[in-house]
Amino acid sequence: MIRIGTRGSLLATTQAGTIRDALIALGHPAELVIISTEGDRSHAPVAEIGVGVFTAALREALASDKVDVCVHSYKDLPTAPDERFVIAAIPRREDARDALVARDGLVLGELPAGSVIGTSSPRRAAQLRALGLGLEIRPLRGNLDTRLNRVSSGDLDGVVVARAGLARIGRLADVSESLEPVQMLPAPAQGALAVECRARDTDLAAVLAELDDADTRAAVTAERALLAELEAGCSAPVGAIAEVVESIDEEGRVFEELSLRGCVAALDGSDVIRASGIGSPERARELGLSVAAEMFELGARDLLAIERSDR
Repeated sequence: MIRIGTRGSLLATTQAGTIRDALIALGHPAELVIISTEGDRSHAPVAEIGVGVFTAALREALASDKVDVCVHSYKDLPTAPDERFVIAAIPRREDARDALVARDGLVLGELPAGSVIGTSSPRRAAQLRALGLGLEIRPLRGNLDTRLNRVSSGDLDGVVVARAGLARIGRLADVSESLEPVQMLPAPAQGALAVECRARDTDLAAVLAELDDADTRAAVTAERALLAELEAGCSAPVGAIAEVVESIDEEGRVFEELSLRGCVAALDGSDVIRASGIGSPERARELGLSVAAEMFELGARDLLAIERSDR
């Protein structure tokens, strides 16, 4: 029996449940094991409680053999590698975009100045302010149901959350607007799952690898390489999205390329630095590093230094 460690929220257990069901369908018995994390017990903003707060307890359960596999929202994982573990599978990702859930089904452009929007993410807050719509941004914690209820109760005019989470718990009908990357770049690896096991468990890693999606792995690798190079944690105001696209060469032959867009924003919305690039899916990490280098040339290092000094 493969024991799959997961947080206890509806979203986390739903995500882990898809991995359990996929393993069972492949003939590998599996079950969920609920692990309580510091992130679940704290009500402080994610930026205060730190990078990896949702994943540390899962990884410790994995290291101590309490579980065999962990399923993470990949965007929650620290960018620094942990040699004890291996990401054996990155299944096909959900839609990576952010989504607005607003009163009366309003889209961003219809919300009047002064509307109160809740978000747990400095990245979302910074990009919302940069749109210049005069919105008031407030910190937001709690599971997805709690966040959505803040809108239906009239406490907030809207919330911005990951569209993937709403899709996984069957709440897409609540979406007022899916935010295109030109409006708001998502968090690196948003919408993707990381299926992790101990590095020494090579047979199990081979089983999990059956769930891997090569295009998603390439995209996420590029996004997280950019994030790591910027030396920014998962709570930093950095957005990135990569996708494998088809191109045609001069002789009419179709081939695949990896497209990456990234941004870093000042928390007050006063500045957004953007860069993009195209490369080979097989050289995803190098693409992430090259786009990060372009962002440094455009002033990203200074902008991030200001943000760190203000925290």
